[in-house]
Amino acid sequence: MIRAYKFLLRPTVRQAQALREMLVDHCCLYNGALQERRDAWRHRSKTSIRYGGQSAQLKEIRTFDPERQGRWSFSSQQATLRRLDKAFQAFFRRVRNGEKPGYPRFKGAGRFDTVTFPRDGDGCRWDSTPHDAQTRVRLQGVGHVRVHQHRPVRGRVKTISVKREGHRYVVLSCDNVPAEPLPATGAVVGIDLGVTHFLTTSNGEHLANPRFLNAAAEELAAAQRHLATFPQRTKRRTKAHRAAARKVAKIHAKIRRRRLDHAHKTALTLVRDHDAIAHERLNTAGMTRTPRPQPDPEQPGVFLPNQRAAKAGLNRSILDAGWGVFLAILANKAESAGRTVIGVNPRNTSRTCPDCGHVAKENRITQPKFQCTACGMTANADHVAALNILNRAGLALCDAA
Repeated sequence: MIRAYKFLLRPTVRQAQALREMLVDHCCLYNGALQERRDAWRHRSKTSIRYGGQSAQLKEIRTFDPERQGRWSFSSQQATLRRLDKAFQAFFRRVRNGEKPGYPRFKGAGRFDTVTFPRDGDGCRWDSTPHDAQTRVRLQGVGHVRVHQHRPVRGRVKTISVKREGHRYVVLSCDNVPAEPLPATGAVVGIDLGVTHFLTTSNGEHLANPRFLNAAAEELAAAQRHLATFPQRTKRRTKAHRAAARKVAKIHAKIRRRRLDHAHKTALTLVRDHDAIAHERLNTAGMTRTPRPQPDPEQPGVFLPNQRAAKAGLNRSILDAGWGVFLAILANKAESAGRTVIGVNPRNTSRTCPDCGHVAKENRITQPKFQCTACGMTANADHVAALNILNRAGLALCDAA
Protein backbone atom coordinates (compact mmCIF):
# COMPACT_ATOMS: atom_id res chain seq x y z
CA MET A 1 0.00 0.00 0.00
CA ILE A 2 0.98 3.63 -0.51
CA ARG A 3 0.57 5.96 2.45
CA ALA A 4 1.44 9.58 3.23
CA TYR A 5 2.82 10.83 6.54
CA LYS A 6 2.65 14.46 7.59
CA PHE A 7 4.99 15.88 10.23
CA LEU A 8 5.66 19.36 11.58
CA LEU A 9 9.03 20.93 10.78
CA ARG A 10 11.02 22.70 13.52
CA PRO A 11 13.43 24.92 11.52
CA THR A 12 15.85 27.42 12.98
CA VAL A 13 15.49 31.10 12.06
CA ARG A 14 17.97 30.77 9.19
CA GLN A 15 16.39 27.55 7.97
CA ALA A 16 12.93 29.15 8.04
CA GLN A 17 14.27 31.99 5.87
CA ALA A 18 15.84 29.45 3.49
CA LEU A 19 12.53 27.58 3.23
CA ARG A 20 10.75 30.81 2.30
CA GLU A 21 13.38 31.58 -0.32
CA MET A 22 13.08 28.06 -1.72
CA LEU A 23 9.32 28.49 -2.20
CA VAL A 24 9.78 31.91 -3.81
CA ASP A 25 12.48 30.71 -6.22
CA HIS A 26 10.47 27.65 -7.28
CA CYS A 27 7.48 29.95 -7.77
CA CYS A 28 9.59 32.16 -10.06
CA LEU A 29 10.68 29.09 -12.02
CA TYR A 30 7.04 28.02 -12.41
CA ASN A 31 5.93 31.46 -13.57
CA GLY A 32 8.88 31.82 -15.95
CA ALA A 33 8.13 28.47 -17.56
CA LEU A 34 4.46 29.44 -17.89
CA GLN A 35 5.40 32.75 -19.54
CA GLU A 36 7.67 30.93 -21.98
CA ARG A 37 4.82 28.66 -23.04
CA ARG A 38 2.48 31.62 -23.48
CA ASP A 39 5.02 33.55 -25.59
CA ALA A 40 5.80 30.51 -27.76
CA TRP A 41 2.12 29.97 -28.54
CA ARG A 42 1.41 33.63 -29.30
CA HIS A 43 4.54 34.75 -31.15
CA ARG A 44 5.97 31.60 -32.71
CA SER A 45 3.07 30.46 -34.89
CA LYS A 46 1.33 28.56 -32.10
CA THR A 47 4.36 26.49 -31.14
CA SER A 48 3.88 24.24 -28.11
CA ILE A 49 6.67 23.83 -25.57
CA ARG A 50 6.61 20.69 -23.48
CA TYR A 51 8.28 19.50 -20.30
CA GLY A 52 11.24 17.90 -22.07
CA GLY A 53 12.32 21.13 -23.71
CA GLN A 54 11.99 23.21 -20.55
CA SER A 55 13.75 20.60 -18.42
CA ALA A 56 16.70 20.66 -20.83
CA GLN A 57 17.12 24.40 -20.14
CA LEU A 58 17.48 23.93 -16.39
CA LYS A 59 21.26 23.52 -16.54
CA GLU A 60 21.66 26.87 -18.30
CA ILE A 61 19.21 28.55 -15.92
CA ARG A 62 21.11 27.28 -12.88
CA THR A 63 24.41 28.47 -14.36
CA PHE A 64 23.02 31.90 -15.23
CA ASP A 65 21.40 32.45 -11.81
CA PRO A 66 23.40 30.44 -9.23
CA GLU A 67 22.18 32.50 -6.26
CA ARG A 68 18.44 31.88 -6.79
CA GLN A 69 18.20 28.72 -8.91
CA GLY A 70 21.58 27.01 -8.67
CA ARG A 71 21.38 26.44 -4.91
CA TRP A 72 18.29 24.22 -4.99
CA SER A 73 17.84 20.60 -5.94
CA PHE A 74 17.77 19.90 -9.67
CA SER A 75 15.16 17.18 -9.15
CA SER A 76 12.85 19.48 -7.18
CA GLN A 77 13.02 22.02 -10.02
CA GLN A 78 12.13 19.26 -12.49
CA ALA A 79 9.15 18.38 -10.28
CA THR A 80 8.00 22.03 -10.45
CA LEU A 81 8.17 21.94 -14.25
CA ARG A 82 6.22 18.66 -14.25
CA ARG A 83 3.59 20.35 -12.11
CA LEU A 84 3.17 23.02 -14.79
CA ASP A 85 3.09 20.37 -17.51
CA LYS A 86 0.29 18.52 -15.70
CA ALA A 87 -1.66 21.78 -15.46
CA PHE A 88 -1.42 22.20 -19.24
CA GLN A 89 -2.36 18.58 -19.88
CA ALA A 90 -5.46 19.05 -17.76
CA PHE A 91 -6.24 22.29 -19.62
CA PHE A 92 -6.07 20.62 -23.04
CA ARG A 93 -8.11 17.66 -21.78
CA ARG A 94 -10.88 20.00 -20.64
CA VAL A 95 -10.79 21.77 -24.01
CA ARG A 96 -11.16 18.48 -25.89
CA ASN A 97 -14.06 17.41 -23.65
CA GLY A 98 -15.89 20.70 -24.10
CA GLU A 99 -15.56 21.63 -20.42
CA LYS A 100 -14.66 25.01 -18.96
CA PRO A 101 -10.95 25.20 -19.89
CA GLY A 102 -9.39 27.12 -16.98
CA TYR A 103 -6.05 28.21 -18.49
CA PRO A 104 -3.11 27.76 -16.05
CA ARG A 105 -2.50 30.94 -14.07
CA PHE A 106 0.59 32.59 -12.67
CA LYS A 107 1.23 31.87 -9.00
CA GLY A 108 1.66 34.60 -6.45
CA ALA A 109 4.36 34.21 -3.81
CA GLY A 110 1.69 33.45 -1.23
CA ARG A 111 -0.06 30.85 -3.40
CA PHE A 112 2.87 28.58 -4.25
CA ASP A 113 3.07 26.41 -1.15
CA THR A 114 4.68 23.08 -2.10
CA VAL A 115 8.10 21.93 -3.25
CA THR A 116 8.44 18.25 -4.07
CA PHE A 117 11.59 16.11 -4.05
CA PRO A 118 10.75 13.11 -6.29
CA ARG A 119 13.14 10.62 -4.71
CA ASP A 120 14.60 10.18 -1.25
CA GLY A 121 18.34 10.71 -1.50
CA ASP A 122 18.22 13.08 -4.49
CA GLY A 123 18.37 16.59 -3.03
CA CYS A 124 16.79 15.41 0.20
CA ARG A 125 17.31 12.72 2.78
CA TRP A 126 14.94 11.38 5.41
CA ASP A 127 16.97 10.43 8.47
CA SER A 128 14.91 8.57 11.05
CA THR A 129 17.95 8.03 13.27
CA PRO A 130 17.43 10.41 16.23
CA HIS A 131 19.90 13.26 16.65
CA ASP A 132 19.49 14.93 20.03
CA ALA A 133 16.21 12.97 20.38
CA GLN A 134 14.96 14.53 17.11
CA THR A 135 14.35 13.13 13.66
CA ARG A 136 15.77 15.26 10.87
CA VAL A 137 15.26 15.73 7.14
CA ARG A 138 18.09 17.06 5.00
CA LEU A 139 17.06 19.49 2.26
CA GLN A 140 19.55 20.83 -0.28
CA GLY A 141 20.09 24.54 0.27
CA VAL A 142 18.40 24.45 3.69
CA GLY A 143 20.28 21.94 5.82
CA HIS A 144 19.24 19.34 8.39
CA VAL A 145 15.82 20.44 9.66
CA ARG A 146 14.36 18.99 12.83
CA VAL A 147 11.09 17.10 12.43
CA HIS A 148 8.44 16.49 15.08
CA GLN A 149 7.84 12.82 14.25
CA HIS A 150 4.75 11.92 16.27
CA ARG A 151 4.32 8.40 14.85
CA PRO A 152 6.56 5.78 13.23
CA VAL A 153 7.03 5.71 9.46
CA ARG A 154 6.34 2.35 7.84
CA GLY A 155 7.39 1.21 4.40
CA ARG A 156 9.96 2.80 2.10
CA VAL A 157 10.14 6.57 1.80
CA LYS A 158 9.55 7.39 -1.85
CA THR A 159 9.04 11.15 -2.16
CA ILE A 160 9.41 14.09 0.22
CA SER A 161 7.46 17.34 -0.05
CA VAL A 162 7.74 20.57 1.90
CA LYS A 163 4.31 22.13 2.22
CA ARG A 164 3.44 25.48 3.75
CA GLU A 165 0.24 25.50 5.80
CA GLY A 166 0.68 28.30 8.28
CA HIS A 167 3.50 26.39 9.91
CA ARG A 168 5.67 24.28 7.64
CA TYR A 169 5.17 20.57 7.28
CA VAL A 170 7.08 17.79 5.62
CA VAL A 171 5.01 15.22 3.76
CA LEU A 172 6.38 11.74 3.11
CA SER A 173 4.93 9.41 0.51
CA CYS A 174 5.80 5.80 1.29
CA ASP A 175 5.19 2.60 -0.66
CA ASN A 176 5.30 -1.02 0.47
CA VAL A 177 3.46 -0.04 3.65
CA PRO A 178 2.32 -3.26 5.35
CA ALA A 179 -1.36 -3.71 6.16
CA GLU A 180 -2.47 -4.01 9.77
CA PRO A 181 -5.61 -6.18 9.65
CA LEU A 182 -7.97 -6.08 12.62
CA PRO A 183 -9.75 -9.15 14.04
CA ALA A 184 -13.17 -9.88 12.58
CA THR A 185 -16.21 -8.60 14.48
CA GLY A 186 -19.01 -10.14 12.40
CA ALA A 187 -20.84 -6.78 12.28
CA VAL A 188 -21.93 -4.80 9.22
CA VAL A 189 -23.41 -1.31 9.12
CA GLY A 190 -24.92 1.17 6.71
CA ILE A 191 -24.37 4.89 7.23
CA ASP A 192 -26.34 7.85 5.91
CA LEU A 193 -24.47 11.17 5.78
CA GLY A 194 -26.44 14.32 6.39
CA VAL A 195 -26.41 17.92 7.53
CA THR A 196 -28.71 17.71 10.55
CA HIS A 197 -26.74 14.69 11.79
CA PHE A 198 -23.24 14.07 10.51
CA LEU A 199 -24.15 10.42 10.05
CA THR A 200 -26.86 7.97 11.07
CA THR A 201 -26.16 4.25 11.26
CA SER A 202 -28.48 1.39 10.36
CA ASN A 203 -28.51 0.59 14.10
CA GLY A 204 -30.36 3.85 14.73
CA GLU A 205 -27.42 5.76 16.22
CA HIS A 206 -27.05 9.45 15.39
CA LEU A 207 -23.70 11.26 15.36
CA ALA A 208 -24.06 15.01 15.80
CA ASN A 209 -22.78 17.36 13.14
CA PRO A 210 -20.01 19.44 14.80
CA ARG A 211 -20.45 22.39 12.37
CA PHE A 212 -16.91 23.69 12.83
CA LEU A 213 -17.38 26.56 10.39
CA ASN A 214 -20.46 27.83 12.23
CA ALA A 215 -18.64 27.58 15.56
CA ALA A 216 -15.89 29.88 14.29
CA ALA A 217 -18.18 32.12 12.17
CA GLU A 218 -18.06 35.18 14.44
CA GLU A 219 -14.30 35.11 14.88
CA LEU A 220 -13.78 34.51 11.17
CA ALA A 221 -16.17 37.32 10.18
CA ALA A 222 -14.39 39.78 12.47
CA ALA A 223 -10.99 38.83 11.03
CA GLN A 224 -12.27 39.14 7.46
CA ARG A 225 -13.83 42.53 8.15
CA HIS A 226 -10.51 43.74 9.52
CA LEU A 227 -8.69 42.39 6.45
CA ALA A 228 -11.21 44.13 4.15
CA THR A 229 -10.28 47.52 5.58
CA PHE A 230 -6.92 47.38 3.79
CA PRO A 231 -6.61 48.35 0.09
CA GLN A 232 -6.86 45.19 -1.99
CA ARG A 233 -4.67 46.33 -4.88
CA THR A 234 -1.46 47.94 -3.70
CA LYS A 235 2.06 47.46 -4.97
CA ARG A 236 3.38 46.66 -1.51
CA ARG A 237 1.58 44.95 1.32
CA THR A 238 2.06 46.54 4.73
CA LYS A 239 3.04 44.65 7.84
CA ALA A 240 -0.45 45.15 9.30
CA HIS A 241 -2.06 43.81 6.13
CA ARG A 242 0.09 40.67 6.20
CA ALA A 243 -0.76 40.14 9.87
CA ALA A 244 -4.49 40.44 9.11
CA ALA A 245 -4.18 37.95 6.26
CA ARG A 246 -2.31 35.50 8.51
CA LYS A 247 -5.09 35.84 11.09
CA VAL A 248 -7.74 34.78 8.56
CA ALA A 249 -5.56 31.92 7.31
CA LYS A 250 -4.94 30.75 10.87
CA ILE A 251 -8.68 30.52 11.59
CA HIS A 252 -9.32 28.58 8.37
CA ALA A 253 -6.44 26.23 9.20
CA LYS A 254 -7.87 25.58 12.65
CA ILE A 255 -11.28 24.75 11.17
CA ARG A 256 -9.66 22.40 8.67
CA ARG A 257 -7.64 20.61 11.35
CA ARG A 258 -10.69 20.14 13.58
CA ARG A 259 -12.69 18.77 10.65
CA LEU A 260 -9.90 16.33 9.76
CA ASP A 261 -9.54 15.23 13.38
CA HIS A 262 -13.28 14.54 13.62
CA ALA A 263 -13.25 12.59 10.34
CA HIS A 264 -10.27 10.46 11.43
CA LYS A 265 -11.78 9.59 14.79
CA THR A 266 -15.23 8.79 13.36
CA ALA A 267 -13.79 6.63 10.58
CA LEU A 268 -11.53 4.77 13.00
CA THR A 269 -14.48 3.93 15.27
CA LEU A 270 -16.49 2.54 12.34
CA VAL A 271 -13.56 0.48 11.05
CA ARG A 272 -12.78 -1.02 14.44
CA ASP A 273 -16.38 -2.05 15.14
CA HIS A 274 -17.52 -3.38 11.75
CA ASP A 275 -16.27 -5.78 9.09
CA ALA A 276 -18.22 -4.09 6.28
CA ILE A 277 -19.40 -0.48 5.97
CA ALA A 278 -21.90 0.68 3.34
CA HIS A 279 -22.39 4.31 2.33
CA GLU A 280 -23.90 6.36 -0.48
CA ARG A 281 -21.82 7.27 -3.54
CA LEU A 282 -22.20 11.01 -3.19
CA ASN A 283 -21.40 13.54 -5.91
CA THR A 284 -20.50 16.39 -3.57
CA ALA A 285 -19.37 18.67 -6.41
CA GLY A 286 -22.73 18.31 -8.13
CA MET A 287 -24.70 18.70 -4.91
CA THR A 288 -22.98 22.01 -4.11
CA ARG A 289 -23.25 23.47 -7.60
CA THR A 290 -24.77 26.96 -7.81
CA PRO A 291 -28.23 26.94 -9.44
CA ARG A 292 -28.36 28.28 -12.96
CA PRO A 293 -30.08 31.64 -13.62
CA GLN A 294 -33.61 31.35 -14.99
CA PRO A 295 -34.43 34.10 -17.52
CA ASP A 296 -37.96 35.45 -17.49
CA PRO A 297 -39.43 34.69 -20.95
CA GLU A 298 -41.81 37.65 -20.68
CA GLN A 299 -39.25 40.26 -19.56
CA PRO A 300 -35.90 40.24 -21.35
CA GLY A 301 -33.00 40.91 -19.01
CA VAL A 302 -35.01 39.88 -15.93
CA PHE A 303 -34.44 36.60 -14.10
CA LEU A 304 -36.90 34.50 -12.13
CA PRO A 305 -36.22 33.60 -8.48
CA ASN A 306 -34.13 30.43 -8.26
CA GLN A 307 -33.54 30.22 -4.46
CA ARG A 308 -29.86 31.00 -4.91
CA ALA A 309 -29.44 32.31 -1.35
CA ALA A 310 -31.07 29.25 0.23
CA LYS A 311 -28.96 26.93 -1.94
CA ALA A 312 -25.83 28.83 -0.89
CA GLY A 313 -26.60 28.13 2.77
CA LEU A 314 -27.14 24.43 2.05
CA ASN A 315 -23.92 24.27 0.04
CA ARG A 316 -22.03 25.85 2.93
CA SER A 317 -23.42 23.27 5.36
CA ILE A 318 -22.54 20.37 3.05
CA LEU A 319 -18.97 21.58 2.56
CA ASP A 320 -18.62 22.25 6.29
CA ALA A 321 -19.57 18.64 7.02
CA GLY A 322 -16.73 17.42 4.77
CA TRP A 323 -18.37 14.29 3.40
CA GLY A 324 -15.79 13.77 0.67
CA VAL A 325 -12.85 14.02 3.07
CA PHE A 326 -14.53 11.66 5.52
CA LEU A 327 -15.27 8.99 2.88
CA ALA A 328 -11.69 9.14 1.57
CA ILE A 329 -10.30 8.69 5.09
CA LEU A 330 -12.78 5.86 5.74
CA ALA A 331 -11.66 4.04 2.59
CA ASN A 332 -7.97 4.36 3.50
CA LYS A 333 -8.42 3.13 7.04
CA ALA A 334 -10.62 0.25 5.89
CA GLU A 335 -8.01 -0.86 3.35
CA SER A 336 -5.28 -0.83 5.98
CA ALA A 337 -7.44 -2.77 8.46
CA GLY A 338 -8.68 -5.34 5.94
CA ARG A 339 -12.28 -4.11 6.08
CA THR A 340 -14.78 -3.75 3.24
CA VAL A 341 -16.32 -0.43 2.20
CA ILE A 342 -19.21 -0.51 -0.27
CA GLY A 343 -20.67 2.51 -2.08
CA VAL A 344 -24.26 2.24 -3.28
CA ASN A 345 -26.58 4.32 -5.45
CA PRO A 346 -28.12 7.05 -3.25
CA ARG A 347 -31.29 7.41 -5.34
CA ASN A 348 -34.47 7.33 -3.21
CA THR A 349 -32.76 5.86 -0.14
CA SER A 350 -34.82 8.13 2.14
CA ARG A 351 -38.07 7.61 0.18
CA THR A 352 -38.09 3.81 0.10
CA CYS A 353 -39.84 1.82 2.80
CA PRO A 354 -37.44 -0.82 4.15
CA ASP A 355 -40.37 -3.08 5.12
CA CYS A 356 -42.54 -3.20 1.98
CA GLY A 357 -40.24 -1.53 -0.58
CA HIS A 358 -42.77 1.15 -1.55
CA VAL A 359 -41.11 4.21 -3.12
CA ALA A 360 -42.85 7.58 -3.04
CA LYS A 361 -41.97 11.20 -2.47
CA GLU A 362 -44.85 11.42 0.02
CA ASN A 363 -43.15 8.89 2.31
CA ARG A 364 -40.75 11.63 3.44
CA ILE A 365 -43.14 13.88 5.37
CA THR A 366 -40.52 16.19 6.88
CA GLN A 367 -36.75 16.17 7.14
CA PRO A 368 -36.67 13.87 10.21
CA LYS A 369 -39.97 11.97 9.77
CA PHE A 370 -40.69 9.02 7.46
CA GLN A 371 -44.10 7.42 7.12
CA CYS A 372 -44.85 4.86 4.42
CA THR A 373 -48.08 5.64 2.54
CA ALA A 374 -48.52 1.94 1.72
CA CYS A 375 -47.89 0.01 4.94
CA GLY A 376 -47.88 2.85 7.48
CA MET A 377 -44.37 2.25 8.84
CA THR A 378 -43.08 5.26 10.81
CA ALA A 379 -39.42 5.93 11.57
CA ASN A 380 -36.67 8.51 11.41
CA ALA A 381 -35.92 9.32 7.78
CA ASP A 382 -32.13 9.17 8.23
CA HIS A 383 -32.42 5.77 9.93
CA VAL A 384 -34.59 4.53 7.05
CA ALA A 385 -31.96 5.72 4.57
CA ALA A 386 -29.20 3.90 6.46
CA LEU A 387 -31.27 0.67 6.44
CA ASN A 388 -31.84 0.95 2.69
CA ILE A 389 -28.13 1.62 2.12
CA LEU A 390 -27.26 -1.53 4.07
CA ASN A 391 -29.84 -3.57 2.10
CA ARG A 392 -28.48 -2.34 -1.23
CA ALA A 393 -24.94 -3.18 -0.15
CA GLY A 394 -26.07 -6.71 0.69
CA LEU A 395 -27.63 -7.08 -2.75
CA ALA A 396 -24.46 -5.78 -4.38
CA LEU A 397 -22.35 -8.34 -2.51
CA CYS A 398 -24.75 -11.14 -3.52
CA ASP A 399 -24.56 -10.09 -7.18
CA ALA A 400 -20.76 -9.96 -7.03
CA ALA A 401 -20.62 -13.44 -5.51
